[in-house]
Amino acid sequence: MTLVDSSGSVVIAALLGWAAIVLARRGRDRVRITLGRAGGGGAARTGRILGIVGLLVAGTAALALGFWGLLSLFAQ
Repeated sequence: MTLVDSSGSVVIAALLGWAAIVLARRGRDRVRITLGRAGGGGAARTGRILGIVGLLVAGTAALALGFWGLLSLFAQ
C-alpha cells in the first residue's frame, strides 16, 4: 500500500467527521426540546468535538497528500 492508495481514507475521515457533527447537533436539539430530561448533552458535546477533530485530521492528511504529490512531481 502506498501513500496514494491511502487517499480514500481522507475522504472517509471527512465524511465521518461531518456525520459526527450532524448527529451531535441532532442530539443537542433533542436535549433542548426535552429540557434535558432525555440526557445525553455530554455525549452530544463529545461527538461534536470528535467530529471537528476528524475533519481536522482529514484536512491535514489531504494537505500531506497534496504536498507529497507536488514533491514527487517536481522530483522528476
